[in-house]
Amino acid sequence: MSRTALFPGSFDPLTKGHLNLIERSTKIFDKVIIGVFVNTNKKSLFTLEEKLSLIKESVKHLDNIEVVVQETKLTVESASELGANFLVRGIRNVKDYEYEKDIAMMNHHLASGIETVFLLADEAYSHVSSSLLKEVLAFGGDVSAYLPKPVNEALNQKNRELKLYE
Repeated sequence: MSRTALFPGSFDPLTKGHLNLIERSTKIFDKVIIGVFVNTNKKSLFTLEEKLSLIKESVKHLDNIEVVVQETKLTVESASELGANFLVRGIRNVKDYEYEKDIAMMNHHLASGIETVFLLADEAYSHVSSSLLKEVLAFGGDVSAYLPKPVNEALNQKNRELKLYE
């Protein structure tokens, strides 16, 4: 039986913390599908197409990766359709655990054949979130240490185009 995992997220932007979890997941699972999902509670900086391109560029060094976009389905529905029998979620702290535990329990109720696997964030990235990075960026702070090179370049380009921060 193939071990296929779906790593869902809004990835706006993809961080080195996300990338670290993805790289570690590829050592555990035969195939890892990165699912770029829409988070209706967040305003996106990048379009779905931009995220897809940036993620593909950031993970091109990995062999057992696929990147997909999903706008309208529940995560477990997407996982089932993609043949994934695991969901991978990163945990940075107790707050993340409480939030992710509730989602995992609901997902188990909706699709008991799909298991959620939690990976603890690497200590170097346990304080980093996409939302925090965008907040720092909004005030002109340097977050390049926390972003894959293609994402950092895209953020700088977006700033030149939209004047996100000065």
